[in-house]
Amino acid sequence: MEQHDDKALAIIAGRGAYPRVLAASARRQGVERIVAIAFKRETDRRIEAVASEVHWMHLGQLAPLLETLKASGVRRVVMAGQIKPTHLFNVRMDAALLRLLRGLKERNAHSIFGAIADELAAIGLELVEAHSYMEAAMPAPGPLTGDPLDEQQQADVALGVRVAKATSGLDIGQTVVIKAGTILAVEAFEGTDETIKRAGRLGGPGAVVVKAAKQGHDMRFDIPVIGERTLRNMKRARAAVLAVEAHRTILLDQVEMIKLAGQWGIRLIAVDMDRQTGGRSMALAEGST
Repeated sequence: MEQHDDKALAIIAGRGAYPRVLAASARRQGVERIVAIAFKRETDRRIEAVASEVHWMHLGQLAPLLETLKASGVRRVVMAGQIKPTHLFNVRMDAALLRLLRGLKERNAHSIFGAIADELAAIGLELVEAHSYMEAAMPAPGPLTGDPLDEQQQADVALGVRVAKATSGLDIGQTVVIKAGTILAVEAFEGTDETIKRAGRLGGPGAVVVKAAKQGHDMRFDIPVIGERTLRNMKRARAAVLAVEAHRTILLDQVEMIKLAGQWGIRLIAVDMDRQTGGRSMALAEGST
């Protein structure tokens, strides 16, 4: 019988800072051994500085991923980071992944990652929630920067929440950009940052960006993550507000993000999106950082 190390964690690491930040947070909370599954052309090589061991492989190779995790002796696995959307169409898939995809009626994040979770469970591994060890990075409701939203911005946030929840439930996307009551852009396959850029070209300065968790989201892989790159794209697009879902969104390096948002004139707020009512404006909870 294989021995599993309960003080170990495996991270299936995609793009961006999130895998590295999660690994560092897990270390601070007592995880002694971190095994990272990293993907060439995707994963930030700095993961090697915080992981105990890193296994590099090509995206699309499911069998080696499962074999490596099983051999590692790690029982708990977390998915962190993104995969560049266009890479999903130009990778060489192995027989295991092709077989998994053929068994799916729909191919979206929920169905694909859910099927991978089933594959992990079949070899005795548990896919844990994506926000594990990152609870402190999920803000409570309230403004994260000093200035309150004006009446129009509050109305735009309310509209954005309704649209984001509806479109995410259809597996379209989790981000909506609004300006003065007009929906400029809805996230599709291109991802959050490209959606913001597109909205900036269409509507100019002053837009409101709303990022919501998917309706009925699976906490193992549907957690929205916002980092400095998104803020920089908002600055380039001259967007005015970023509203994220309270308790269901991870803000990477909150202190630095709040500082940058203040410097760049971006209002940052966490919203209790369950409080939205009908077609009327949502109450934005009062609060402080």
